[in-house]
Amino acid sequence: MSATITGASWLNDPQLQKLLAVLNADGEEARIAGGAVRNALLGEPVADVDIATTNLPEETVRRAEAAGFKTVPTGAEHGTITVISGGRPFEVTTLRADVETDGRRAKVVFGRDWKRDAERRDFTINALYAKADGTVVDLVGGLADLESRILRFIGDAESRIREDYLRILRFFRFFAWYGKGRPDAEGLKACARLKDGLSRLSAERVWSELKRLLAAPDPSRALLWMRQAGVLTAALPESEKWGIDAIHALVRAENDLGWAADPLLRLASIVPPDAVRMKTLGERLRLSNSETDRLVQWAATAKVEAAVSEGELAKRLYRGNVEGFRDRLRLDLAAARGRAEQDDKALIEAGGYFRLLTFADKWQKPDFPLRGGDLSELGVEGAALGALLKHLETEWVDSGFSLGRDALLERAAARLKA
Repeated sequence: MSATITGASWLNDPQLQKLLAVLNADGEEARIAGGAVRNALLGEPVADVDIATTNLPEETVRRAEAAGFKTVPTGAEHGTITVISGGRPFEVTTLRADVETDGRRAKVVFGRDWKRDAERRDFTINALYAKADGTVVDLVGGLADLESRILRFIGDAESRIREDYLRILRFFRFFAWYGKGRPDAEGLKACARLKDGLSRLSAERVWSELKRLLAAPDPSRALLWMRQAGVLTAALPESEKWGIDAIHALVRAENDLGWAADPLLRLASIVPPDAVRMKTLGERLRLSNSETDRLVQWAATAKVEAAVSEGELAKRLYRGNVEGFRDRLRLDLAAARGRAEQDDKALIEAGGYFRLLTFADKWQKPDFPLRGGDLSELGVEGAALGALLKHLETEWVDSGFSLGRDALLERAAARLKA
């Protein structure tokens, strides 16, 4: 099977072609490798362009700098040099083979064998190369698998996984983005058998893969197969007794309502709204502080009934976490829409949540019109000032934020007199 990516606009970038020409000179060879070739063949966007070459790392540096490029030894011990042109980075990696692995990292030797380099990669669709003229080179059957949207490990699936247990999560991540039908049976069995190896990975690597998986257009099928294989429980034990059905309705709501795919909201849809467990989850997977805070705030936010008025919701928004309410309303709206096809009551409920979410998305927190100095003029000081200010703020919120400064001062004076 033959193919070409000659029409890809990024391939004709003069700086990329210049770099390829430099690396292809004097008996050496360089080809575009991996994801850029895969995505170009699928008509998908290409963000990063990686290059494989027979040049040793020091020769890559010498040639690139002689041609006016800037180089950074981002992974020289593993053969990778980042070449920068006009602010755009190209990762250039010497052909290599693994000689020793421990399930997390590999020791490599450099070489000149393109097939051996391809065979050390994870999946057939990720081991495609393209020459400077766009001709695609397939050494492991990746073109046929790409055409049928089959995600297949190169060679023996268990051997590939034992080289790096992160490939278990990558199997489901790439299936979510590019696969169709059922996952490859041998790959699925191997992931199920070796899932305990995930415990050997760093939390950062696990969360990075899960986050990319959850960012897929529709990760629900991949999550289902992860659940079947026991991989989801191994990576995300919080989901075990909660279920993943809610993500189907969330993805449909995203498509129908024009919401952007939100990995953190999708994560919230498959874990329990338990603030303590969400904090533990964030610590275990080393989420960023903002990611952990968002999950905790969502879990700590009380459920809002669909029939609540905008005025009552405004009071809750003022007293609570606005983003937590918005996340809660989005998930409740998605769930109600999912039930609406068979339940007229759910249809009405969905309308209510849509109304409340529209209000919450536009809501801006009003400023309380009094300050401590206003009450000091009435002779109030210390703890009494703070208590009175808090009481007046409560009355102001309960009034629907309608009481103005003068009305509040009158109430303060009357309370002091009483």
